[in-house]
Amino acid sequence: MKILVLCTGNSCRSQMAEGFLRKFMKDRDTVYSAGVRPEPVNRYAIQVMDEIGIDISGHTSNHVNEYVDKDLDLVLTVCDNAKESCPVFPKPVRMLHQNFNDPSAAWLEEGEKLDVYRKTRDEIEAYCKALIPEISS
Repeated sequence: MKILVLCTGNSCRSQMAEGFLRKFMKDRDTVYSAGVRPEPVNRYAIQVMDEIGIDISGHTSNHVNEYVDKDLDLVLTVCDNAKESCPVFPKPVRMLHQNFNDPSAAWLEEGEKLDVYRKTRDEIEAYCKALIPEISS
């Protein structure tokens, strides 16, 4: 199975989901992530994923157009903006959507920021765990 996780910036939420899906699917499948307006991978996302043993520091931020012609089985949008901006894929692809709050949108002190990123990370982890039986069948 080839999965694309899509969000706005491909800097945080989609990167976390990619990390979790790769871990949970144990490399049985191919998981990509992309954004409709890519930005560099967020340092807080890297930090909170590293706290739980998932290294996304080598991930790159990519534009969704790089994947339009790939033979994808599933596109998972993790924010409303990405769902609304998602391109049309030339081949049939299953689409799933779950909106997660953007932790980078929170204007907080340094220590508080990490708590917001951890909360989003934990929500994405729970969602990905619950998703595995559905997409692996």
